Amino acid sequence: MSTTLLTKRAHCFFVLILCIFLLPHQSYSQDTIKAKNDSVSAAPDTLSTDSIRKSLSKNAIESKINYKASDSIRFNISEKKMYLYRDVEIYYDDITLKAAYVELDFNKNTLFADTRYDSLGAEYGRPEFTQGSQSFTALSMRYNFETKKGLISDIITHEGESYLHGNLVKRFEDNATNVKNGLYTTCDRRHPHYEIRFFKARVIPDDKIITGPAYLVIEDVPTPLFVPFGFFPNKKGQLSGILLPTYGESANRGFFFENGGYYWGVNDYLDIAFRGDIYTRGSWAAKIFTNYKKKYKYSGMLNLNYAVNISGDKKLPGYEEKKDFFIRWQHQQDPKARPNSLFSANVNAGTSSYNRYNPSTTGDYLSNDFESSIAYQTGLARGRANFSINLGYKQNTGTHEVLLTAPAISLSVNTFYPLRKKKRVGNLKWYENISVGYMMNAQNVLSTIDSLILSQKSLEKMQNGVSHSIPIRSNVKVLKYFTWTNSLNLNERWYFQKVDKQWLRSTDTAYLNTDTLRGFFPVHDFNVSTSLSTRLYGMYQFKKGPVKALRHVIAPSVGFTYMPDFGTPFWGYYKYTTIDTLGHSRKYSVYENGNYGTPSDGASGKVNIAISNNLEMKVRSKKDTITGTKKVVLIENLTIGTAYDLARDSLNWDNLYVTGRTKLFKRIDLIYNGSWDPYYYDTSGVKMNTFQYDVNRRLFRSATAKYSIGLNWSLSSNDFKSKKTSKGSGQTTYHPDGNVDYTNPWSINLAYNLTFTNNFSPSLYRYVKDTIQTLQITGDVNITRKWKFGMTTGFDFNAKDISYTSLNIYRDLHCWEMVIQWIPFGARKSYNLTIRVKASVLQDLKLTKKTDFRDNAF
Repeated sequence: MSTTLLTKRAHCFFVLILCIFLLPHQSYSQDTIKAKNDSVSAAPDTLSTDSIRKSLSKNAIESKINYKASDSIRFNISEKKMYLYRDVEIYYDDITLKAAYVELDFNKNTLFADTRYDSLGAEYGRPEFTQGSQSFTALSMRYNFETKKGLISDIITHEGESYLHGNLVKRFEDNATNVKNGLYTTCDRRHPHYEIRFFKARVIPDDKIITGPAYLVIEDVPTPLFVPFGFFPNKKGQLSGILLPTYGESANRGFFFENGGYYWGVNDYLDIAFRGDIYTRGSWAAKIFTNYKKKYKYSGMLNLNYAVNISGDKKLPGYEEKKDFFIRWQHQQDPKARPNSLFSANVNAGTSSYNRYNPSTTGDYLSNDFESSIAYQTGLARGRANFSINLGYKQNTGTHEVLLTAPAISLSVNTFYPLRKKKRVGNLKWYENISVGYMMNAQNVLSTIDSLILSQKSLEKMQNGVSHSIPIRSNVKVLKYFTWTNSLNLNERWYFQKVDKQWLRSTDTAYLNTDTLRGFFPVHDFNVSTSLSTRLYGMYQFKKGPVKALRHVIAPSVGFTYMPDFGTPFWGYYKYTTIDTLGHSRKYSVYENGNYGTPSDGASGKVNIAISNNLEMKVRSKKDTITGTKKVVLIENLTIGTAYDLARDSLNWDNLYVTGRTKLFKRIDLIYNGSWDPYYYDTSGVKMNTFQYDVNRRLFRSATAKYSIGLNWSLSSNDFKSKKTSKGSGQTTYHPDGNVDYTNPWSINLAYNLTFTNNFSPSLYRYVKDTIQTLQITGDVNITRKWKFGMTTGFDFNAKDISYTSLNIYRDLHCWEMVIQWIPFGARKSYNLTIRVKASVLQDLKLTKKTDFRDNAF
């Protein structure tokens, strides 16, 4: 047999043995084998592809194998060995083997991969094996293809967040391994900062790691934390197990265990965590957290909390016991599940004091307003109509006020054009632009306080009703530049209760009695309107200077709206009743408590006039390489308007109103709302049918004015860097309200709000002023590359006091982290020091020292 033929067959045998080593439990068939070798040249192959395939096993592989060595590949025919030198790389499917040296012995059916050392004694080319997400490195490794057993020295395996080190590892046919003198850690360094050291262990792939006696070592210093055996889950996906609690002592509650419990990974679509708190002085809490998800269907989370907070001694004054609960539920439907309908839920509801004593985040503690909504909506009549039903709940934990909507139903029909032909010919006639719509709303509403929400008295006060609206509109172009809009609005309300007021007299007392009458009461009204509007554009261009052009848009409009007098006895919507012993009477609406209001009292024929303005400028900009300019908005909107009512016999003019808003430097929001009254008030606060000009020689008196300034400004070191990747550790660490980014050396956020109102009070005959001003500052700065200081604070100018303040220190300890949070004053005065392992697999390996803010709350 020629050397060439023998070499080729040895090459084929090497490939087959290598495949068996890489995939000992799977069978494949082979199509192609590719070799890369710069130092070895082979004569033309004398074997045909068919003859090679016939000689190969039927279990041979199909995928391509690539292998190379930067130095050389040598075959020893007499010893039936193959040697690969320097930067050896072998690729097969998702498997990669790299080493400085690889030796195959075809007589003994073994593979040996080893590390090498340079002339200075520094090692290079440690064998590195990778398959999918699993990988390990070793000083040397030996594997027998017949027995399917291997012996590996100085190994480091990596899977997920875990690293397993072993001085000597023996691999068995079922892929299980025995480890002698090893350690378990989540630190990615070859010499880890901490480890759980053991003498022997059994590793069962995709199942678990079981060790003998083990102890914790930190920075090569053994600790007294010792266990007779160790158990580390090694499965992919969800794992059930015990959740270790946090322990400590509270001055008012005693010793405690918090957030201990059990995690149950039910399946790939559902998990449940049962947690609880217990205190030696009687307080306790129970919590259920669950996440669920069904692919292409829906996903969500549910959080149920119940707590009993006890303060003081039962036999002593000052004893207090509070029972609180809180529910959070979020549900999202995948749009692919039902394109024609959607169900969603966002529930946040509970007792008003729950977040005072049991908050999970700073945001929970500082929030007073919570909203909940459960909604279902769907399309009807092939998309021509929409139907929705919603359950709503609004709660203010500060005022204890709640607003319950159960349910709110809506049905709308898309706008249609009844006079248009199905097949359009030529331009549309004016009547073909007439559109018709329909909207129906129905709701039950209860406004009360949280402690009375389920009482019989509150349920009797629930208001309900149904509203129907049919808008009929037409838009017509007039003289090319004007838009003429005409509309007729038909409104129908269905109420199931109305009020009846009567002045009752007896021998001793006289009072105004209000009765609620039940039944079905339809209420109608309508109005017609017409308006004419256009838009005018003006531009002024500058030849020199940074400003290139000014652009002004003016949108004037004039309109007329008529509504008949629905306060006449003919309609029956209004009545008169005596209100005092002197016989004075007052007109009232029998539907004054209706959900959708009541028709207006008195006829209205208003002529409306308004002018809206928008002002922008273009400035030269080097950053814009296309146009060389950028747009700057000076005034987003400035609207001036008033109205004249033809139906009134006096006081025909409405107040002149002005509304404006704009944003400066992309950070400052400016809003203004004001109105000016053209009429004169006498000293008793009565508006006279006399103009201000006739008495005081001025056109208007300021009636209301509201100025709002809001600043939201965020600035960080990244704003001064180029788009290149910023330098830094690339590490983030945990803190109570989120993650800290060490790659950003500093950042600051300012939130400032100022609202000033100045309203004229006719009854007081003077102006009433009010100012609300708040400032909040958050920021952080890197003291060093691994130390960061953060702060949250603010100032309430009305209370003249510092608002919630938190000082935080973060330390990146590579595989560990340290967080210090100090709240120096206020209701949440406390501190929290935590040193913990970053990896979630060992999240309970931590040291915590803290004080309980609830000691200050009771």
